[in-house]
Amino acid sequence: MDNFSIIKIFILTTLSFVVAMSWTPGLTYFLFKYKLGKKIRDEKSAPIMSALHKEKSGTPTMGGVLIWVTVLFLALLVFYLGEWTGLEFLKKFNFLTRSQTLLPLGALVASALVGLVDDYLNARGIGPNGGGFRVRHRLLMYTLIAVVGAWWFYFKLDWHTIHVPFLGNFDIGLWYIPIFIFIIVATSFSVNESDGLDGLAGGLLLAAFATYGAIAFAQGKMDLAAFCGVIVGALLAFLWFNINPARFFMGDTGAMSLGVTLGIVAMLTNSVLLLPVIGFLFVVESISVIVQILSKKIRKKKIFLSAPIHHHLEAKGWSEPKIVMRFWVIAGVAAVVGLIISLMDVGLG
Repeated sequence: MDNFSIIKIFILTTLSFVVAMSWTPGLTYFLFKYKLGKKIRDEKSAPIMSALHKEKSGTPTMGGVLIWVTVLFLALLVFYLGEWTGLEFLKKFNFLTRSQTLLPLGALVASALVGLVDDYLNARGIGPNGGGFRVRHRLLMYTLIAVVGAWWFYFKLDWHTIHVPFLGNFDIGLWYIPIFIFIIVATSFSVNESDGLDGLAGGLLLAAFATYGAIAFAQGKMDLAAFCGVIVGALLAFLWFNINPARFFMGDTGAMSLGVTLGIVAMLTNSVLLLPVIGFLFVVESISVIVQILSKKIRKKKIFLSAPIHHHLEAKGWSEPKIVMRFWVIAGVAAVVGLIISLMDVGLG
């Protein structure tokens, strides 16, 4: 490992932030001009949610476009600059490789496009429950993306082992495919559950991707570390405009695609068992929703005033910035704990 690898990652991260910041005004203008605003659920279907967030109705969604378009643009830019100019210096900045970043980038873009259509339907009020795809349709589409990823890992990259920290790698054969699919789908929907308050999902994703970037770096996967760095830079720019009061929301085009990508990065670093630690709050958010649904079906009673849990805290009287800031703190601590476990595991190995 040389100093240039570190410089490369930090330069690409910074460049991603600058690029994303530079075209945000144009994106914002477009979203406002075409009235691509979020539709808040009505009082009948979600009375507490409607009361808490009715003033946010009409705030532009699709802000996640800022993240994935910036990542795609930079990946292609540095790749083709090196190819067209033939300059070795520029070629060194390329981070688009078959073994490390082609799959996560492809999955990011594919899932983002699905989310983009969903966001558009919601903004236009097309579809059931005020607009957008039904949950089962979204589940099917993201499962198909996960299936492609599982096929790529198992048959193209010949991956069929799961690493258990401090115990080593375990060959699980064909079980790798369903486990991969579950991880990707579960992570994408968990991230989406957290996208409910200004700055919340962006901050949690920032901590997670920064941590997995550090893990990839420690494993010598420099292109994957650079890829995570580019996402971090774009996320920082997004958060600049998404903190309370949000200029725009992330939308499914950001939350679902980044969730899919986070799961794939966890698999590529063979540290998926650390994902519930690093993404601790994503797990908490999903569990709160599952518990609420089961309680309503079985007991005919709610456990939380509103789910996910950040809406429960909101209904209890916590201010939105307080919830977000405290969740950021917890996410940061959980991410550091996950990183410590990973580094200790590498050291002992």
